[in-house]
Amino acid sequence: MREDRFPVDLVADVPVVGTPEEIDMTNADGLRAALVQAAGNGHERFVVDMTRTRFCDSSGVHALATAHQRALGENRQLLLAVSDPAVRRIFALTGIDQMIPSFASLEQALEYAAAEGSPSPTS
Repeated sequence: MREDRFPVDLVADVPVVGTPEEIDMTNADGLRAALVQAAGNGHERFVVDMTRTRFCDSSGVHALATAHQRALGENRQLLLAVSDPAVRRIFALTGIDQMIPSFASLEQALEYAAAEGSPSPTS
């Protein structure tokens, strides 16, 4: 049985949404709910830790894009930590990697989130 939970934890005072190995239409609603929860706590930035994720279909990409747009409208920033080459490729093909700052590790995303006036991220 696969794990479909999307826990939201504070790490170094930054909300972090953890994602499972697969994100698809069967669990994208859980991702949406977790993204709303993470964005709704008053922090300027929040991170989606996708370092465990090995597959993300269009419903997951859509959930991330929608959360990104909502965050921008609220003067917040969504950051991604994505390490799997297949997921990074999906994000490159869909252009999500050009919309949402993406980092190769959770640590890099958290460092960026903590920095004031950070330069543009590099992956």
